[in-house]
Amino acid sequence: MSLDLKRELVSQLVESSRLLRNFIDHRAKSQGTTRAQWIVLFRLREQEGLSQVDLADVLELQPISLVRLLDRLVEHGLVERRHDPKDRRANRLFLTAAGRQLVDDLDSLRDSIATEVLQDVPSASIQASLDTLRDIKDRIKSLADPGHVAAK
Repeated sequence: MSLDLKRELVSQLVESSRLLRNFIDHRAKSQGTTRAQWIVLFRLREQEGLSQVDLADVLELQPISLVRLLDRLVEHGLVERRHDPKDRRANRLFLTAAGRQLVDDLDSLRDSIATEVLQDVPSASIQASLDTLRDIKDRIKSLADPGHVAAK
């Protein structure tokens, strides 16, 4: 594969990612939420009871950024902080009934976005793209690993 083709793929990935984030931001705003809040709510539905530190790690966010985001979610009655019975310094995070309802409602928005964005794209192309993107993501993670030695 030529270097120009590889450069074009990376450029398309970056631009497509930016456009998709903006599209999702706009659609999330119409539901009274943000993409960042949405991501936290979805993750907590999957892994309720995470500590703030663990959630920051999973989401690859700086803890201070997550704290501000969580403060807003708590303020809006969507997330609840509970003291960790094993570590009084830590908080565990749980969805409230309103938070659970919102994240369930956001499922239909996520489905709508996927349907709109991928309309008329054949299933085989979607599967091939998924396989390729997973390979790229794994490669990026391995390159970012501090123990990785780049080939010269």
